[in-house]
Amino acid sequence: MKTRLTYPPTYGFTLIELMVTIAISAILLGLAAPSFSSFIRSQAVRTASSDITTMLVLARSEAIKRNNNVLITQASGGWQNGWTVTVTTGGNTETLGNQAAFSRLSIAGPGGDLIYGGDGRLSNATPPSFQITGGDSVRCVKVSLSGMPSSQTGSCG
Repeated sequence: MKTRLTYPPTYGFTLIELMVTIAISAILLGLAAPSFSSFIRSQAVRTASSDITTMLVLARSEAIKRNNNVLITQASGGWQNGWTVTVTTGGNTETLGNQAAFSRLSIAGPGGDLIYGGDGRLSNATPPSFQITGGDSVRCVKVSLSGMPSSQTGSCG
Protein backbone atom coordinates (compact mmCIF):
# COMPACT_ATOMS: atom_id res chain seq x y z
CA MET A 1 0.00 0.00 0.00
CA LYS A 2 1.29 3.37 -0.98
CA THR A 3 1.16 6.21 1.49
CA ARG A 4 0.01 9.46 0.11
CA LEU A 5 1.41 12.66 1.62
CA THR A 6 -1.06 15.44 2.14
CA TYR A 7 -0.13 19.00 2.99
CA PRO A 8 -2.29 21.37 4.94
CA PRO A 9 -3.91 24.11 2.83
CA THR A 10 -2.09 27.44 2.78
CA TYR A 11 -3.77 30.66 3.78
CA GLY A 12 -2.73 34.27 3.34
CA PHE A 13 -1.79 36.71 0.62
CA THR A 14 0.47 36.33 -2.32
CA LEU A 15 3.20 38.89 -2.88
CA ILE A 16 1.31 40.37 -5.85
CA GLU A 17 -1.87 40.83 -3.80
CA LEU A 18 0.11 42.53 -1.06
CA MET A 19 1.82 44.92 -3.51
CA VAL A 20 -1.52 45.88 -5.12
CA THR A 21 -3.02 46.59 -1.67
CA ILE A 22 -0.04 48.77 -0.70
CA ALA A 23 -0.25 50.69 -4.00
CA ILE A 24 -3.97 51.39 -3.56
CA SER A 25 -3.38 52.50 0.05
CA ALA A 26 -0.60 54.87 -1.07
CA ILE A 27 -2.86 56.47 -3.68
CA LEU A 28 -5.67 56.98 -1.16
CA LEU A 29 -3.25 58.41 1.40
CA GLY A 30 -1.89 60.83 -1.19
CA LEU A 31 -5.40 62.07 -1.89
CA ALA A 32 -6.24 62.52 1.81
CA ALA A 33 -2.98 64.19 2.95
CA PRO A 34 -3.75 67.81 1.95
CA SER A 35 -7.06 67.95 3.83
CA PHE A 36 -5.54 66.14 6.78
CA SER A 37 -2.78 68.75 7.16
CA SER A 38 -5.33 71.58 7.37
CA PHE A 39 -7.21 69.56 10.00
CA ILE A 40 -4.03 69.16 12.04
CA ARG A 41 -3.31 72.90 11.79
CA SER A 42 -6.84 73.84 12.91
CA GLN A 43 -6.57 71.46 15.87
CA ALA A 44 -3.21 73.03 16.84
CA VAL A 45 -4.90 76.46 16.85
CA ARG A 46 -7.72 75.09 19.00
CA THR A 47 -5.22 73.52 21.41
CA ALA A 48 -3.26 76.77 21.73
CA SER A 49 -6.51 78.64 22.40
CA SER A 50 -7.39 76.14 25.11
CA ASP A 51 -3.91 76.42 26.66
CA ILE A 52 -4.15 80.23 26.80
CA THR A 53 -7.61 80.06 28.36
CA THR A 54 -6.40 77.51 30.91
CA MET A 55 -3.39 79.67 31.76
CA LEU A 56 -5.59 82.72 32.35
CA VAL A 57 -8.08 80.79 34.51
CA LEU A 58 -5.21 79.28 36.55
CA ALA A 59 -3.59 82.67 37.13
CA ARG A 60 -6.91 84.26 38.11
CA SER A 61 -7.91 81.49 40.50
CA GLU A 62 -4.47 81.42 42.15
CA ALA A 63 -4.53 85.21 42.57
CA ILE A 64 -7.92 85.01 44.30
CA LYS A 65 -6.96 81.98 46.40
CA ARG A 66 -3.66 83.53 47.57
CA ASN A 67 -4.99 87.12 47.65
CA ASN A 68 -1.76 88.08 45.92
CA ASN A 69 -0.59 89.22 42.50
CA VAL A 70 0.06 86.47 39.94
CA LEU A 71 2.32 87.34 37.01
CA ILE A 72 2.08 85.89 33.49
CA THR A 73 5.29 86.49 31.55
CA GLN A 74 5.63 85.74 27.85
CA ALA A 75 8.78 83.98 26.66
CA SER A 76 11.35 85.97 24.75
CA GLY A 77 10.23 86.35 21.16
CA GLY A 78 6.50 86.47 21.88
CA TRP A 79 3.57 84.46 23.15
CA GLN A 80 4.01 81.74 20.50
CA ASN A 81 7.29 80.85 22.25
CA GLY A 82 5.47 80.08 25.50
CA TRP A 83 4.95 81.73 28.87
CA THR A 84 5.44 81.33 32.62
CA VAL A 85 2.95 81.88 35.46
CA THR A 86 4.58 82.90 38.76
CA VAL A 87 3.62 84.25 42.17
CA THR A 88 5.94 85.98 44.65
CA THR A 89 5.22 85.58 48.35
CA GLY A 90 7.57 86.84 51.06
CA GLY A 91 10.42 87.29 48.57
CA ASN A 92 10.11 83.72 47.25
CA THR A 93 9.00 83.29 43.64
CA GLU A 94 7.04 80.13 42.88
CA THR A 95 6.39 78.94 39.33
CA LEU A 96 2.78 77.82 38.93
CA GLY A 97 3.01 76.79 35.28
CA ASN A 98 5.07 76.85 32.10
CA GLN A 99 4.08 76.55 28.47
CA ALA A 100 6.42 75.37 25.74
CA ALA A 101 6.60 76.99 22.31
CA PHE A 102 3.96 76.34 19.68
CA SER A 103 5.37 75.28 16.32
CA ARG A 104 3.99 76.80 13.12
CA LEU A 105 1.52 79.06 14.95
CA SER A 106 1.40 82.81 15.36
CA ILE A 107 0.03 84.25 18.62
CA ALA A 108 -0.54 88.00 18.82
CA GLY A 109 -1.17 89.16 22.37
CA PRO A 110 -0.45 92.02 24.72
CA GLY A 111 3.04 93.47 24.53
CA GLY A 112 3.91 93.14 28.19
CA ASP A 113 3.29 90.92 31.17
CA LEU A 114 -0.16 90.30 32.60
CA ILE A 115 -0.80 90.70 36.33
CA TYR A 116 -3.87 89.31 38.06
CA GLY A 117 -4.53 91.01 41.39
CA GLY A 118 -5.92 89.38 44.51
CA ASP A 119 -9.44 90.42 43.43
CA GLY A 120 -9.18 88.33 40.23
CA ARG A 121 -8.98 91.29 37.88
CA LEU A 122 -6.17 92.18 35.54
CA SER A 123 -4.17 95.29 36.34
CA ASN A 124 -4.01 96.21 32.63
CA ALA A 125 -5.88 99.35 31.57
CA THR A 126 -7.58 97.52 28.69
CA PRO A 127 -8.58 93.86 28.71
CA PRO A 128 -6.10 91.85 26.63
CA SER A 129 -6.89 89.56 23.74
CA PHE A 130 -4.88 86.82 22.03
CA GLN A 131 -5.24 86.02 18.35
CA ILE A 132 -3.97 82.57 17.36
CA THR A 133 -3.34 81.96 13.66
CA GLY A 134 -2.26 78.78 11.92
CA GLY A 135 -2.79 78.70 8.16
CA ASP A 136 -6.47 79.41 7.44
CA SER A 137 -7.57 78.76 11.03
CA VAL A 138 -7.93 81.72 13.42
CA ARG A 139 -9.21 81.85 17.02
CA CYS A 140 -9.45 84.67 19.53
CA VAL A 141 -9.19 84.55 23.31
CA LYS A 142 -10.58 87.68 24.97
CA VAL A 143 -10.51 88.61 28.63
CA SER A 144 -13.56 90.35 30.11
CA LEU A 145 -13.41 93.23 32.56
CA SER A 146 -13.94 90.72 35.39
CA GLY A 147 -10.81 88.83 34.33
CA MET A 148 -12.54 85.75 32.86
CA PRO A 149 -11.29 84.57 29.45
CA SER A 150 -13.47 83.35 26.59
CA SER A 151 -12.50 81.75 23.30
CA GLN A 152 -14.20 82.17 19.93
CA THR A 153 -13.61 81.27 16.31
CA GLY A 154 -12.38 84.12 14.11
CA SER A 155 -10.14 87.12 14.51
CA CYS A 156 -10.12 89.54 17.44
CA GLY A 157 -11.71 92.45 15.62
